[in-house]
Amino acid sequence: MATLPVYPWRLAPDGLATRRQLRALGLRPGGQEVAAQVERPRRRGPLVAYLYQIDLARPVRPMTARRAAALAKANAARRWCPTCRRDAGYVIPASLGMCTPCAYPDEQRVA
Repeated sequence: MATLPVYPWRLAPDGLATRRQLRALGLRPGGQEVAAQVERPRRRGPLVAYLYQIDLARPVRPMTARRAAALAKANAARRWCPTCRRDAGYVIPASLGMCTPCAYPDEQRVA
C-alpha cells in the first residue's frame, strides 16, 4: 500500500479539496480514493483532513421528493421520546436516550 502525501495546514496544492470544500462546489468524491491528507498540529495529536481530486469529483445527486420525505421522517423520529412518547421539540441526545424531563424528573418539579 502506498503512503499518502501529507501537507501542512493550508498548504495543499491546487486541484485537491476536502469533502466540505467539494460540497461547497456542488460536488462529491464519487467513489475515488483519497489523494492526500492535510494535517493541522495540535497538542493531543494532529487533526487530519483527507483530500480528493476536484477533476475526478462528480456532481451532487439532486434531492428528490422521496429522499426529502425519508429525511424528514428520520429527523422526526429523533425528536420523539421513547419514555413519554411525546415530541420533545428538539433532537433527543443519544447520551440520555430520552427527553430532558424524563431524564431528570426531580429537577423539573423544583423549577
